[in-house]
Amino acid sequence: MVVLNMEIISKEMIRPSSPTPHHRITNLKLSFLDQIAPPVYVPLIFFYQNDEPDLKNTNHAQKSQLVKQSLSKILTEFHPVAGRIQENSLVDCNDAGAEFIEARVHTRLTQIIKEPKMEELKQFLPVETLSYQTEKAILSVKITFFDCGGIAVGVCLSHKIADGTSLVAFMNAWAATCRDQVIGSEPSFDMAAHFPPMDLSGASGFTQLKQLAAAGGGGDVKNPTRVEAVSAFIWRHFIDAAKAKAKLLLGDDINKLKTSSFVAVHAGDCDIVNKLRDAIREIDEGYVNKVQNGEYLRLLSKSVDLVKGDDVEICNFSSWCRFPMYEADFGWGKPVWVCTTTLPFKNLVILMSTPCGGGIEAWVNVPRDELNMLQTHYDMLGSVTSMDFVNASN
Repeated sequence: MVVLNMEIISKEMIRPSSPTPHHRITNLKLSFLDQIAPPVYVPLIFFYQNDEPDLKNTNHAQKSQLVKQSLSKILTEFHPVAGRIQENSLVDCNDAGAEFIEARVHTRLTQIIKEPKMEELKQFLPVETLSYQTEKAILSVKITFFDCGGIAVGVCLSHKIADGTSLVAFMNAWAATCRDQVIGSEPSFDMAAHFPPMDLSGASGFTQLKQLAAAGGGGDVKNPTRVEAVSAFIWRHFIDAAKAKAKLLLGDDINKLKTSSFVAVHAGDCDIVNKLRDAIREIDEGYVNKVQNGEYLRLLSKSVDLVKGDDVEICNFSSWCRFPMYEADFGWGKPVWVCTTTLPFKNLVILMSTPCGGGIEAWVNVPRDELNMLQTHYDMLGSVTSMDFVNASN
């Protein structure tokens, strides 16, 4: 493992500047969707360049203090984030606080982001993404100062109460508070009202599904989106790799699939894009009603029969594109790069916008040889459009 020359300066717990008011819920029930979420952290790292080289070594303490004070203030608005989860059923909004780590790394920011290495990136996170347990801090933060004056803010937020969208919303509100700006509307924590908690004590099929997911860590398509096209391209190569091992079976027409690119989807991958679009269109009011009525859990349990055999592999895609990650300005300017790290799911792909907004970074959790094949096939297309594949496996 590559170990950076990183020095931990301090560790402390940041509590809300004001206690949770009595008119707010002090015991927040987890929604059904939160209950079944895997017990991991959602990780993001925000990298900021130093625009004042003459001050690079003089204002670390000032910046750190400002970040801590603004974190304390924003926790008053996002009060469950400062609480603790109890028995996978509720958040005790006890104002226990968020973990805060300050560190210094003796290297330059450009050395880290020019050729990112997963082993190095993970050291900018405050905790291991797999280490979340109930009664631990829901939010952990690590601010790291580079020798060049650059700054990294690594954040881990429990997936039990947040997803990528929620984490970005929190970061933007925190950054605005750090700039002494008032955030917009007050955040809402009413998921349990829409998706009531359920008794999952007998849901052994779902337990199998989570274990499997975490193992090892037809017609013309008009105007495919970049997410559809990239997903189809990567999915296609998952299929190729799995077919070579005689393991994958994903439908009657799977042998007809052809190569696609990010900027032009070819005939075979139109079939994949159509399947994606059809699936997304099914997420309507009727689908939400099924989730609310418990149908979703039944379908998850039924899907175990499809994936528990050795002849089927699961491919997971999550698009974080267009999330306003690059708006998180703490007063040092907008980040020059925002990234995630390893998540413990086999064949997981996270799609993120590049800093310019026009390209896509694909964080792919597959064996390195399969990732190299994917990058080679994309490069052979001769596309001028930016798409980077990052090895997100351990």
